[in-house]
Amino acid sequence: MRTQVAEKSTHPVISYLIAYLKDFRVLRETRIEYWALQIVNFLDCTIFFAMLNIATVMLSDDFGFSDKQAGWVLTAFSSGTTICLLFSGLVTDWLGIRVSMYVAMGAMLLLRVVVVWVGLDHSVPFRGTIVTGAFILMAPFMAMIQTMFQAANKRFTTGKSRSAGFNLWYLFMNVGAAAGGFLIDIVWLWLELPNAHIFTYGVFAAVASIVMTLFFIRREEQLYGPSEQPAVPAAAAEPVKRLSPWENFTRVMASQVFWRFTILITLLLGVRAVFAYMYLLFPKYWLRVIGPDAKMGTLQAINPILIIFGLIVLIPILHRFNVYKMLVYGAMISALSLFIMAIPSYGVETYYVSIAALIALSIGELIWSPRLTEYTAAIAPEGQEGVYLGLSMLPWFFAKMYVSFFSGYWLERFVPELPEGELLRDRLAAGAVSFWDSPSALWIYLGIPAILGPLVALLFKSFFTKGAKFEKSAAAAH
Repeated sequence: MRTQVAEKSTHPVISYLIAYLKDFRVLRETRIEYWALQIVNFLDCTIFFAMLNIATVMLSDDFGFSDKQAGWVLTAFSSGTTICLLFSGLVTDWLGIRVSMYVAMGAMLLLRVVVVWVGLDHSVPFRGTIVTGAFILMAPFMAMIQTMFQAANKRFTTGKSRSAGFNLWYLFMNVGAAAGGFLIDIVWLWLELPNAHIFTYGVFAAVASIVMTLFFIRREEQLYGPSEQPAVPAAAAEPVKRLSPWENFTRVMASQVFWRFTILITLLLGVRAVFAYMYLLFPKYWLRVIGPDAKMGTLQAINPILIIFGLIVLIPILHRFNVYKMLVYGAMISALSLFIMAIPSYGVETYYVSIAALIALSIGELIWSPRLTEYTAAIAPEGQEGVYLGLSMLPWFFAKMYVSFFSGYWLERFVPELPEGELLRDRLAAGAVSFWDSPSALWIYLGIPAILGPLVALLFKSFFTKGAKFEKSAAAAH
């Protein structure tokens, strides 16, 4: 009997889970700088996700922007951040982690103060222009913060603790995302304060981040473990022949593998776009279909909460399965969330439909999102992984611009704001809106390209996985 119990306790799934949790013990090798960075990560992610999810609502309710205009402002902000990410690494490497933190958080502090000021003082002239400028000016500093986090996570962990360090950073990020959702409801519903006070928290977060940097992030040199040796200086190392950026780029452009990769990335854009819908479409959809007291922040918190638990429970299990199949099937599950949203509902019913959709989206994300990075590394020729990872952002950049730009048009067409005193919820309840003019039609139109992409990818699996490095290991595993 004891032998049987021992055998059951060493089930592979349990072993993977135990090993995953034990990995975090190696973080004892890190210094105080790493833990200070995680506090900054939590504070910054809380305001970032709260800001992102409330932005379109605040621009319309507090500044009088139409749905289209609010979408255009978010287009400028998100596109600007993506463009700046291409160059922010050069800037943060030049300035260093401490100075980058001071510059980025100092600028975000000032810009958030501006948003609070114009949001609360309705007598300020050109309020709409000022808040638009503030959002656009946040983009380069938002990009700087993201690249600074990546550099600092590497710098403040050892080779042994690096994997666990990045995993914990991702967990803190999702905890912050969940807190950002709850922050919206605390300000919006519980305290009944203006939306601008969400940025008041952002002011506090920026000040706290600067203080944490001042007192706890003092050293920037690479951390090494007891059994690790610093890298050999470049002068003493063997000369390595490296391709110039232009030579590397032209080789990639001439590669059939790259174009197969690009086609697959494009096929998955409809699924990736769901995450843009979450902050561009969902908030106003909930306010207009559920009602002005909709707990939209709590709904937004569901996805990061599920990701937190899923990272701990599912990732060690899913790692055992075929990369490409998990990528495609996971994308299908996320795409199905849009069809769940298409189930006709209004009022309280929409909570149940939305929760079911968010659960499907999150389960799919846990399956496919990590696999996309793994697929990219597997399909890329040796030495060109970085180029492939960088170029994989370009189709998403253009797709995000398209979605942001047209989000306001979609809202005005399918989820319109009615004259004061009328609610779309009441019209839906009275049956006064036909199905193809209702929000349900919007989710179907957006869901069709989302589900077709993974289906095509599954149909042409052999084409997209030709030469992928994981194919050999997967075959050996099975």
